Amino acid sequence: MRAAAFQYFRQTLSDISLAKAQTTDASILTGWKPRNIGEITMKIVGYFDGTDSLLLTKLVAKGIGTIPIANDWDGAGKMASHLEPGDVDLIVGYLHKVIAPVREVEEKTGRIPKMYRGLTAYDLLYRANTFDIPTLIIAPKTDHKAAKKALAKAAGFVTLVTPDEVEEKILGILA
Repeated sequence: MRAAAFQYFRQTLSDISLAKAQTTDASILTGWKPRNIGEITMKIVGYFDGTDSLLLTKLVAKGIGTIPIANDWDGAGKMASHLEPGDVDLIVGYLHKVIAPVREVEEKTGRIPKMYRGLTAYDLLYRANTFDIPTLIIAPKTDHKAAKKALAKAAGFVTLVTPDEVEEKILGILA
């Protein structure tokens, strides 16, 4: 049993070494990502916390990888504002995950802050826009107009989807 496990481990390391050896100069600059090992290449969906786990399970069953990404105020994954090219192929999440909580008046200073820690939805998703990462924001159809207003500048590059259509949209984009 040990010999078989050791052989499997040795072959896996060999496959990883081969994949590393086949990286391009650009991948060296952005850091090696274990996305292309041997013949397997997966699309990766970055999802904000709260995304339907059944949806994520269906994606994985179809050969699409998933990784958690985070906004900068609840930290449930890799920070969306720190994404690099090749980290994810698509981003999905509910509206409340990209809109920072705002207080009307800061109690101690009396100042009126514009956004949480200086972040707007545009700031949080800036890298998605810069690197042309499709971004799906989930909201009920009846709230799409209000969602566009809340997203402000980010509404120009994200796609609003309803919970019922998100799986179809993801598969259509990643096809």
